[in-house]
Amino acid sequence: MNAWTGLAAGLAIEELETELLLEAIFQRFGYDFRAYDRAALRAKLNQAMREGGASTLSGLQERALHDPRAASSLLRALSVAPSPLFDCVGHASRLRGVLAPSLRGWPVPRVWLADCAGVGEAWTLAIVLAEEGVMGKLDIHATLANEELVAQMHDACLPLAELEEARQRHLDSGGRGDLLSFFEIGDGPDGKCARLRADLRRRITWSQYSLVTDASFNEFQAILCCHALGDFGPVLRQRVLRLFHDSLARFGVLCLDRTLSVADAYAGTYQAIEGDRPWYKRVG
Repeated sequence: MNAWTGLAAGLAIEELETELLLEAIFQRFGYDFRAYDRAALRAKLNQAMREGGASTLSGLQERALHDPRAASSLLRALSVAPSPLFDCVGHASRLRGVLAPSLRGWPVPRVWLADCAGVGEAWTLAIVLAEEGVMGKLDIHATLANEELVAQMHDACLPLAELEEARQRHLDSGGRGDLLSFFEIGDGPDGKCARLRADLRRRITWSQYSLVTDASFNEFQAILCCHALGDFGPVLRQRVLRLFHDSLARFGVLCLDRTLSVADAYAGTYQAIEGDRPWYKRVG
């Protein structure tokens, strides 16, 4: 066996191990990553192997199937990573300049944060829309595929150090006043922490939802999916774009983490809005 043959055999084994692991996750836990982009998946799986001390994907699978803590860690690694509060100043600015004005004309606007990147993303949106005067009549639906993560979002809090780090980013995005005014300071599991004010938290509904398998569940005036499309394979990407089209009201706003191509589902029904991320208005 020469070097090239050995390399090919190794890659074939890795691909087989990947397929078996993804099938095991689906059969055992009900989470379907089988149509995800393989390159993106391998990066996350390699990180999970390093953190879990597994030398092979088969070893990672064995641990996940027999150790609940290992399973929880693996499923977290494959989920959208949490983002800090006001992590992208340009995006927060576009929430003010594009999203907020588009919502003012709707009597009861609904916004869907699909595969939300945790409270950092959801609370950033709530704060921006409160400052722009549209939060009082708004419903934000933040969904995650991982049930365990959804449960944690309800009582989540941020370390005070993270809140301090976000204060300047909030101002740079066009924020008004002190970011601390939107938070309640209290005791957390590791000392003092900050929670979004109760009146704003009530506007956010957290729920478990899979972009891979679930159907449209409401009509929204805006859909934001800023962290997940890059993880999806081509077939799943088209499935999700069709789902968004079925869920977005005409003249609603769509924000993605990948630019639409002419071959994408319903691409011709959207009008691009210039910005730091691909923003679109549905016109057809």
